[in-house]
Amino acid sequence: MAKNLLIVESPAKAKTIEGYLGKDFLVKSSYGHIRDLVKTDDAIDTDNNFKQKYEVPSDKKAIVSELKKLAKSAETVWLASDEDREGEAISWHLYETLGLKDDNTKRIVFHEITKPAILKAIESPRKIDFNLVNAQQARRVLDRLVGFELSPVLWRKVKPSLSAGRVQSVAVRLIVEREREINKFTAEASFKVVAIFKTGKGKEQFKAELPKRFASFDDAKSFLADCASAAFTVNSLETKPSKRTPSAPFTTSTLQQEASRKLGFSVARTMQVAQRLYEAGRITYMRTDSVNLSDTALNAAQEEITKAYGTKYHKQRQYRTKSAGAQEAHEAIRPTYFTEHSIEGDNSERRLYELIWKRAIASQMSEAEFEKTVANIEVSTRSEEFVATGEVMKFDGFLKVYFESSDDDTDDLEDDSADNSLLPALAKGQVLDLKTMQATERFSRPPARFTEASLVKKLEELGIGRPSTYAPTISTIQNRGYVVKEDRDGKERQYQTITLQDGEISNVTKTEITGAERSKMFPTDIGVLVNDFLVQHFKGIVDYHFTAKVEKEFDEIAQGFKEWTDMLSNFYGPFHSEVQNTIENADRATHERELGVDPVSGKPISVRVGRFGPLVQIGTADDEEKPQFASLRKGQMIETITLEEALELFKLPKKVGEFEGKEMTVAIGRFGPYIRHNSSFYSLPKGLDPLDVEEGQAIEIIEEKRQKDKDKVIRVFEENAEARIENGRWGPFVRFGKQNLKIPKGTDVNSITYADVLKWAEEDSKGAGAKKAKATKTTRAKKK
Repeated sequence: MAKNLLIVESPAKAKTIEGYLGKDFLVKSSYGHIRDLVKTDDAIDTDNNFKQKYEVPSDKKAIVSELKKLAKSAETVWLASDEDREGEAISWHLYETLGLKDDNTKRIVFHEITKPAILKAIESPRKIDFNLVNAQQARRVLDRLVGFELSPVLWRKVKPSLSAGRVQSVAVRLIVEREREINKFTAEASFKVVAIFKTGKGKEQFKAELPKRFASFDDAKSFLADCASAAFTVNSLETKPSKRTPSAPFTTSTLQQEASRKLGFSVARTMQVAQRLYEAGRITYMRTDSVNLSDTALNAAQEEITKAYGTKYHKQRQYRTKSAGAQEAHEAIRPTYFTEHSIEGDNSERRLYELIWKRAIASQMSEAEFEKTVANIEVSTRSEEFVATGEVMKFDGFLKVYFESSDDDTDDLEDDSADNSLLPALAKGQVLDLKTMQATERFSRPPARFTEASLVKKLEELGIGRPSTYAPTISTIQNRGYVVKEDRDGKERQYQTITLQDGEISNVTKTEITGAERSKMFPTDIGVLVNDFLVQHFKGIVDYHFTAKVEKEFDEIAQGFKEWTDMLSNFYGPFHSEVQNTIENADRATHERELGVDPVSGKPISVRVGRFGPLVQIGTADDEEKPQFASLRKGQMIETITLEEALELFKLPKKVGEFEGKEMTVAIGRFGPYIRHNSSFYSLPKGLDPLDVEEGQAIEIIEEKRQKDKDKVIRVFEENAEARIENGRWGPFVRFGKQNLKIPKGTDVNSITYADVLKWAEEDSKGAGAKKAKATKTTRAKKK
């Protein structure tokens, strides 16, 4: 039996660490938290200093039992969970649950899983830091109290099965308010003027832009008319050096933002991949708000930059974290070994590692140096001047490795300003020839909808949440159905261009697609309804400053400056009173809106949230005839739907003809528009409006789907037509009635017999029965 038992959070981490320690150490995983608050109302005793009642979940009992046994026979138990508050709390739970003794229990922390870091941690153990434990307990208790007390209010006053959370509710409020800003926004048009000038030397030409925009078509046309007979001269020429400095190494928040922009990762995916990289010893701890790098890291970066790129590319920088409460002793996210420019692993691990490596190494590299030239071009017939800007890189510096992206995902139509390419050689007083000039109508833009990454950035700016909370917050608001992340098509918009060429002026009306959204966060109607209810009745919960103040108080508890139970008392008293008052006095929220009158029946048309989501209703419950209902379509919202759009919804379901002697009906269901034919359902292709579907199209869709289904079937068994081998998303499988059966690895599809199918089906049924029995047993145990 090993003398030392070292307990970490994850099996992957245990495997990595075990390789660094000798036979005297046994490394085991707790698989995260081993106990949690009980699920019942008595989890927290608010009358007894917020005393908590914990339980070991049934799926953790075997782990706890094994760890208890191993801890008893070990001389020393080392608690090596993560170095943040959550990790400290896990160590405390292990200490309490396993019945550990103070004299032979040691707590160690490290922010990278490398042999030197692990050995150094073992040389300098400490005790459990109860300030950190209390800060985590305060967050856990506060969030449980908010969730447990608010949810029943929402069930009674809004809709059954709803729930609310402290940080999540603020995130939803940000998205709802942004959507309302966009809905209120009115685009203003103006004309941007761009000219192409020739220098007279062969085909040499360059682009210049007028800094001023014209408010109207007539003003822009008048300017171009004046330019038709004008002379163009270089009035001034200024060349000056400029520098660009690299960004700081990644924190949790900046990694999530950049991985979203550069790799298209969701916040949750970034954290999952980063966790794997950390546990494999590739990067330092991925939950941090510090941009600091250790002396060891600075020296390693210098060595690698000098070796790979040369001395002139190195410039040491020590970044300082701006956010209050950041732990400077912690490090930014960086590779554990700067010598490893890339790693083995799956595609997402390789790409994220490369991003982290580039950002960290670039932070210690020289500035990029440029020479910027600005030329002002005089127009003889007007007072305005054109400006041409050119930039040439003199030294690439950190840009040799890394270029940071930005949130401004402008497209070419919206931003076709003069580019920063090199200008030709110009001289003051030089006369230029005009090749062409164009005034293009451009429109002001509404505020941008949030992406997951820009939402994280906003929460961080407001001081809401911490590195460990961003990903779960964003996942939760989507899982609860308060927010959806999706793509939406843009709308056609006309714009005008006026062109001056060869002394002639012409104008053309063109069409562009505007407002297309990619992976943006939209509030749902139920999200809006819950938000408005909370804003009206629980201002504190969704107030940005209040939520940031609570986060600051958690930091103060972690630093030992505040008593955690005092903080909870100050919060809970007023909050509990607010809950009672709302239950007794608040009206039920429906978010109902009257849209107008149905021109056919003369009955009122309204829109509201119903039992199965937002709907439009013709008539009322008091009418003799039952009201008519229609669900809102994707992209429609209670706040913005018009009477005309609502009436369109009642045109569905519609019959579009017959096929094989059976009717075809187009309708919209929970999962989008579809065709119903002979008790089968066929989804409409993306972008096809259900109201536009005609008989021929419907038949085509049905036949295409049938062909796809046929192509999916590899083989049907003669003994039973319900048994067949199909091609699935992850390869071939057996469909047997309602069962989907895995084919054992290495099995030749052609050699499978019907007897094999029956055998696998029986094994699968037994497995499902065992799972069901276990689930029932767990439910009963919880009820007891």
